[in-house]
Formats: sequence, C-alpha cells, structure tokens
Amino acid sequence: MPGLFNKKANTLLGIDISSTSVKLLELSRQGERYRVEAYAVEPLPASAVIEKNIAELEGVGQALARVLTKAKTSLRNVAVAVAGSAVITKTIEMDAGLSDDEMESQLKIEADQYIPYPLDEVAIDFEVQGVSTRNPERVNVLLAACRKENVEVREAALTLAGLTARVVDVEAYALERSFGLLENHSAISEGRLVAVVDIGATMTTLSVLLGGRIIYTREQLFGGRQLTEEIQRRYGLTTEQAGLAKKQGGLPDDYVSEVLQPFREALVQQVSRSLQFFFASGQYHAVDHILLAGGTASVSGLDRLIEQQLRTPTQVANPFSNMMLSSKVNAMALASDAPALMIACGLALRSFD
Repeated sequence: MPGLFNKKANTLLGIDISSTSVKLLELSRQGERYRVEAYAVEPLPASAVIEKNIAELEGVGQALARVLTKAKTSLRNVAVAVAGSAVITKTIEMDAGLSDDEMESQLKIEADQYIPYPLDEVAIDFEVQGVSTRNPERVNVLLAACRKENVEVREAALTLAGLTARVVDVEAYALERSFGLLENHSAISEGRLVAVVDIGATMTTLSVLLGGRIIYTREQLFGGRQLTEEIQRRYGLTTEQAGLAKKQGGLPDDYVSEVLQPFREALVQQVSRSLQFFFASGQYHAVDHILLAGGTASVSGLDRLIEQQLRTPTQVANPFSNMMLSSKVNAMALASDAPALMIACGLALRSFD
C-alpha cells in the first residue's frame, strides 16, 4: 500500500476529498516556477462524506469521475490525504547509521508502545527529520500511523473512478507544503508565528505555523454550511440554490445585514476562541499573521472584519498568485476557488519531492 510519505517522481493529481466537494489540481514545473495545468471542483452528495470520513463510496466515486472529466486531464495517479485527526504522529530518536529497511523493522517492533490500535489494523510510515540536537549519532524520525480503513476507503473511491493512489498524505502536511508557496510571496517573513484558519463547510481547522512548520492544530465543528442553511431557511431556497446565491449574489437587500453580518461575526468569534485555546496551551499570547483558507474564506469582508476585531494582519490565502496558468484554466474561477485549494495544491506538489 502507498506510504503516508511517498518518495515518488512523476506528476500526480492532487485530489482533496472534503465534506462537500472533491477538488482536483494538476501542476507542472518549469525551472523554479509552477504552472497550473488543470483544476476542477465537483460538489458531493449531501451525506457522502461526514466529518472527513467517507460514508458513501459510490457517491464519492461518481463525483471523482465527474471532476476528472471536468478537469480534462489524462493523468490517473493521485496524491490524496487523510485528516490529521485520523493520524497519530510521534517523533522518536533512532541510530543515524540505520538503513531505511532496518529503521522500518525496528519501528514495527516498537510501534505498539506508541499506537493505541492493533498493529494489523494500522498503516505505518516514517520520515527522517534530521540529526538529533541532543546527540549527533541519532536522528529524529517522524512516525505516522493511520487506521488502514481510512486509507483503504479513499483508495476504493479513487479506484471507482479509474484512479490510483500513489501517495497518501496527511492534510496538515499538505497545508504546510502550500504554505511554503505563500511564505515567499506575502508579508509573512521567516520565523513568524502564522495562524492558518481553514474554514470548510462543517469544520474549521486552526493550524499555527512557526517558521513554516505546524506546531499546533485544532479542529472544531463550525463552517460555511451554517450560512447556506440560514439562506435556505430565510429565503425558502433549496440547498443548491442557497449555495449558488452565497457565491454569486442576487439575494434580497436585507441579506448582508440580517444573514451575512451575523455569520461573519460568529466566525470571528470562532477564530478568536480557537486562538485562545492555542494561547492557553503554551508560551505564545499573540500571532503575527492570520491566513484564511477553505471554501468559506472568500466570504466578502471576512478578512477585514477579523483584522479589525483581532488586531492582527489577515489575508485570504492564494497559493497560485505566482504561478503560470495553462490556457484551459479559467483565471477568475481559480482565484475565487484558491483558498479552498490549499490542500489539493499541497498534494499536487508531491509530484516534485
């Protein structure tokens, strides 16, 4: 089965299966510059994915087949991700002289001390992080373990669409990789403390990065679906109509003051509360910068409101701002979807490891 960290060449499609949609991205690289070759987003049936777990295999498989057709790509090898909450990670020290095979054997013997599941139910992978600061003859090794069913259900959904999972990553690491693109092209300098708030349909994930590495992460149940449901309820629309109206406008005059503003304020409170949990857990009491990602990040005026109320520079993430685009990619649509494509982008970047 593919590892959680695969050292694989050849171009891979980055495919992010979230709770409401499937997002596909294909990148190429010329010299130091990346180019977006293809991308597409396809909505999922209402309860196909619940809190990042695939509940209806067929529905997800069909959406994957549609997103593939929409993107007009000929690639069939894929990098996908499992949610951070499904993965146990642990950094352990090992002898620097061990080969990969020796490390793997030793980890399998020792893994049961770190992992609370029977080992035959778990997919294990590891990555050497570098020499230990305490002892130059030892290396730090990141051990990652995930229940096999989480990986297998993703592989099965991809197989239904004629796709092959070459890499199974972790969402947090995919986000870190995309963040590397942003770090170079925005006001975020090395060594700053940056909060990435990924606001999906049902889940908001706060990841705090220091020097481009995630040092804290927390998920909470809150997302853009609350806004969609309120639009539905107030204006008597179907879920699909409400979702479209949320993106494209055309709602009655009282929408901004009666529906959008209360939602924005509730979101600011959620972000503030998540940050308070982070501050309570350690030595930090402020972040230098807030980046908004996820489908709900582009709700108009949200970045300004967070910046005003939390007094922290805030911007909407766009990992493509410095990339070239192929002629078949719609630049306007990509710019609008950009904050929702952070994980897909981090997965597509696995092609160039």
